[in-house]
Amino acid sequence: MKKLLTVAFVALIALPAHAAQEAEALSPFAGNLGNAIWTVLIFVAVVMVLGKFAWGPVLSLLRDREDFILRSLSDAKRDRDAAEARLKEYAAKLQSAHAEAVTIVETARGDAERLRQELREKARSEAEALIKNAQQQIQLETARGVQQIRTEAVELSVMIASKLIQKNITKEDNERLIEEALKQVQGPQH
Repeated sequence: MKKLLTVAFVALIALPAHAAQEAEALSPFAGNLGNAIWTVLIFVAVVMVLGKFAWGPVLSLLRDREDFILRSLSDAKRDRDAAEARLKEYAAKLQSAHAEAVTIVETARGDAERLRQELREKARSEAEALIKNAQQQIQLETARGVQQIRTEAVELSVMIASKLIQKNITKEDNERLIEEALKQVQGPQH
């Protein structure tokens, strides 16, 4: 790049000198030694001036630009690596959260099934207790009913017996009739 700029600059400087020489040859070294020396001196002076005031700052700016680009690339690479690390971290957290959510759902389902089973068992045991109590109540009521029927039968028998006794029955006959009535009432029970 330097060489190309140098050649272009020299060509631009030499162009007016060349145009001034109408009859001379196209080369700056074509026979006029003074012209050649001045051309070389001007060329060296221009190269030195450009080197000090133009190429130095331009090259410095290019180096600064190159350093900035390299820093930007390294920063971008570092940022990309950090972003990839965060992405992996977020993906791991997301996967962990998903696994935890699945575990929570499965636990909730198990708890719900266990609660449902407990409620069924509790309802079944309460129903069995109600049935058992009802059966006991039925047995008690049946026993009371039978006892009441017996009592009424005895009273009815006594009343019938007293009416029969009134028809000239002796005391021994009366007692025998009462015992027979009691045996008949108690007989179907056993």
